[in-house]
Amino acid sequence: MSDQNLVNSGVRSVMGVKEGATDKTVQTDLADPKWDWAATLNYLGATISQVGVMTALLWGMDLGFDHLPFETWPSWSAPAIACSFFAFITLRSRLFSLLDNTRNSGRYTSIQRPGWAPPPLAFPIVWMSIAVLRVVSAYLVWAELGQTFLCWPLVLYVIHLSLGDTWNTIFTVEGRLGHAVPVVIVGPLLSVIVVTASYYQTLPLAGWIIAPSAVWLAIATVLCISLWRLNGQEPLYPVVAKAS
Repeated sequence: MSDQNLVNSGVRSVMGVKEGATDKTVQTDLADPKWDWAATLNYLGATISQVGVMTALLWGMDLGFDHLPFETWPSWSAPAIACSFFAFITLRSRLFSLLDNTRNSGRYTSIQRPGWAPPPLAFPIVWMSIAVLRVVSAYLVWAELGQTFLCWPLVLYVIHLSLGDTWNTIFTVEGRLGHAVPVVIVGPLLSVIVVTASYYQTLPLAGWIIAPSAVWLAIATVLCISLWRLNGQEPLYPVVAKAS
């Protein structure tokens, strides 16, 4: 395996990107576009459920930390566990989603893209870099707030992760390019701005560290809109699938 292929494989493995996954595109009935209310409720329910489970996980971490004998352990034990936890939920938040959250570059490579669009490999590399910044900033917030997991800034963070996972289902898995536009704006983009502001209010350094995530998501939002405009401009709401 060449060095480039080795790097590609490593990046995709860390970010959980799978190639050759089963195509689960929703073949929508654009001749008679009707709002798919079942899908809408499914997205909302799954997002709320994921937020609830991940918030409970924050509470569980606080409970666990209260019972661990850190006074007899090395001083780096608590920070190491906290960083490992933040790395886990950052890279694998989709494990707590009820939706299919397969990461696959096939969607992006199969549709028409603007000339300025980044190459497919750029996405896992950028997201891996963003993940590092997210982990560091979350750790700083945790430490600043007295080593507390269940706090408002970190709850906002798990909300942001959950919204991102739901958007991934809509765009990457189901190929609803139209509905992906408003969802990326009111979901990942808006929530990361809120998280950045909350982090900054808690500790300015944490806000600055996570700020590149907001910049990247602003770029990704513009790209999402461009992809929608270049590929049919289907309705901005989830459309009922064609009858089989």
